[in-house]
Amino acid sequence: MKIDGGCHCGAIAYEAEVDPEMVSICHCTDCQTLSGTAFRVVVFTPADKFRLNRGEPKIYVKVAESGNRRAQAFCPDCGSPLYAASADEKPTAYGLRVGTIRQRDQLPPKRQIWHRSAASWLPDMEGLATKETT
Repeated sequence: MKIDGGCHCGAIAYEAEVDPEMVSICHCTDCQTLSGTAFRVVVFTPADKFRLNRGEPKIYVKVAESGNRRAQAFCPDCGSPLYAASADEKPTAYGLRVGTIRQRDQLPPKRQIWHRSAASWLPDMEGLATKETT
């Protein structure tokens, strides 16, 4: 599926191709903190199917529980989180933040990961495949 998106203020725009069956909810504590809410919704795209059309995101590198270094891209003007990718090598994929995709209403989550960190007050999300870690 072809998608396009960008940040809230319009300084950054991108386009990509994604598989709608690969939309996930991530409950890890890093996603909770970096998104400022209970979870993050993400869809991956191969690096060769992602194109930045406008602007240059700011990059923050975090170290995941696995030890992997992940580049977190966001708009330096409005702060919208845009994607994550490997920080240690040329990215092979980008984890796009579904909230920044214009077609987000066509990308319902199919699975949830890091469920062991899910907020206890969240309702049960029946029908989604669930993994306690990745």
